[in-house]
Amino acid sequence: MICQPQQLFTSEQTRQLDRLAIAAGTAGYTLMKRAGQSAFDLLRHRWPDATTLHILCGCGNNGGDGFAIASIAIQAGLTPVVYVVGDSAKIANEAALAFKAMQQQGIGYQPLTDDSRFDHGVIVDALLGTGLSGTVRPAFAAAIALINRSELPVLAIDVPSGLCGDSGQPLGAAVTADVTLSFIGAKRGLYQAGSQQWTGQRLFDDLSIPTTLYPQAGEAIELLDLEQLKKALPKRAADSNKGSHGHVLVVGGNHGYGGAALMAAEAALRAGAGLVSVATQAEHIAPYISRRPELMVSACDDTKKLSRLLAAATAVAIGPGLGQDDWSKACLRTVLASDKTLLLDADALNIIAADPRLLDHHTGQRIITPHPGEAGRLLNLTTAEVQADRDHRARQLSRRYGAVTVLKGASSLVAHDRQISLCPDGNPYMASGGMGDVLSGIIVSLVAQGLDSHQATKLGVSLHACAADYYVQQQGGHGMVATDVITAVTALLNRHK
Repeated sequence: MICQPQQLFTSEQTRQLDRLAIAAGTAGYTLMKRAGQSAFDLLRHRWPDATTLHILCGCGNNGGDGFAIASIAIQAGLTPVVYVVGDSAKIANEAALAFKAMQQQGIGYQPLTDDSRFDHGVIVDALLGTGLSGTVRPAFAAAIALINRSELPVLAIDVPSGLCGDSGQPLGAAVTADVTLSFIGAKRGLYQAGSQQWTGQRLFDDLSIPTTLYPQAGEAIELLDLEQLKKALPKRAADSNKGSHGHVLVVGGNHGYGGAALMAAEAALRAGAGLVSVATQAEHIAPYISRRPELMVSACDDTKKLSRLLAAATAVAIGPGLGQDDWSKACLRTVLASDKTLLLDADALNIIAADPRLLDHHTGQRIITPHPGEAGRLLNLTTAEVQADRDHRARQLSRRYGAVTVLKGASSLVAHDRQISLCPDGNPYMASGGMGDVLSGIIVSLVAQGLDSHQATKLGVSLHACAADYYVQQQGGHGMVATDVITAVTALLNRHK
């Protein structure tokens, strides 16, 4: 049954799950037939008018899934046209059973050549699975190029051929699919930053293997699900008041950067905090109150005043528009001297990267939300080094700085202790100024309302991404700005209640 996966696995873990399922009593050929049926049902649902299926098969188990699809298709009255790339004499094991069953139904096959043409129907990519290692061989690279040159829709089986199931990067060449249907274990690579340009829509079917097998496959990445995460929000008592739902303090907004702190503060309000204060430069008080009169805005011109504001706060965000001058550093030192749960973002992280010992003065819980460039400075690495191994770098940041960590970007990651979570939502229209400030405000608001720092961060990251998607669905993406996402946050928090 096609469903939303809850966890992501490496290719090797998925093969282990396959072996465990077989050892538990489900024959490998049975799993292959289930995969074929699932893929065929999806094809009929997604492209109901297609009568011809161009099924491109390799000689391994991925090709076996393709042979199984062909057998089901001809029984349903469709025309499967099967191409085999590679030496068909090497087809073995479960794939050989599927190959024989296909031939017994009168379905032939043909080699794929440069003269092969796909002029109608749907292409099924069953060339290469997760067992690929090294660069795609020439014959398969030619087949991939032929698929990509066609104008037909493409369904990729398990992974788009040529795409690494772990990194999400092409191994020399990769199929560009409209839909990718994974089986047994959802592959990490399909959800990594940038991989969706090859995967298209990502779907998953566990093929009904026992759920008890999954913990045996080892550490997995949690896939964030907004509706599940929303269940952690505390219920509001009928007699609650503004003080019952937390008091957020946002510290930031240096000269010329007032908008960042304002967006964080407004997002904190819209995410449900009972009270929100802002400590900023005096010049911003009137504009802030004019824009959002519900905010309590103070000029942060000495550390004693900031200490008083800190005493009243439930949770604190520092960094949006903070800058790195003497005022910025004085504010950060004062905030770090408290025991409040802190969210550290933007220039707060840049100051800490230059002097990590500043964190020695903080005794409370903390959350850090670096983008890849800030992460690189915190780890003394280049941005490219961070992006090349995001899972590892997120965990490394969490351990080094004793913080729940958000490594922002496409497919944002949340790391805490040994657990790592990935956000599958969001869109490229979020690449504009202020999005990170809005995220900071959402997360700190959820902390103030009573969620622990890990829960709040996971929910905040998911809510932020889904709100951006919601806005794009309603209004379109071009021209979306960070404050548009704030209004969508409220809509999603109240949906399905």
